[in-house]
Amino acid sequence: MSILLVEDEAGIVSFVRRGLESAGYQVLVADDGVDGLALALSDDVELVVLDLGLPGLPGEEVLVRLRRRRPHVPVIVLTA
Repeated sequence: MSILLVEDEAGIVSFVRRGLESAGYQVLVADDGVDGLALALSDDVELVVLDLGLPGLPGEEVLVRLRRRRPHVPVIVLTA
């Protein structure tokens, strides 16, 4: 299973990625909303872990656009 992590803080990326990879998942990373949306729309991604405060395109907008094009992809929202 490929999981997309869309997060711009390196420390959070490292922590979440390490946990997911140790559980056997393939992790793709995008550090802004524009790249995150592009990757999320690919058929390779089966789950998205999404930050809301992103440069380029806010996480809320990424979620709205993703729901329009791939409504069945699960999304976990992380924000602080």
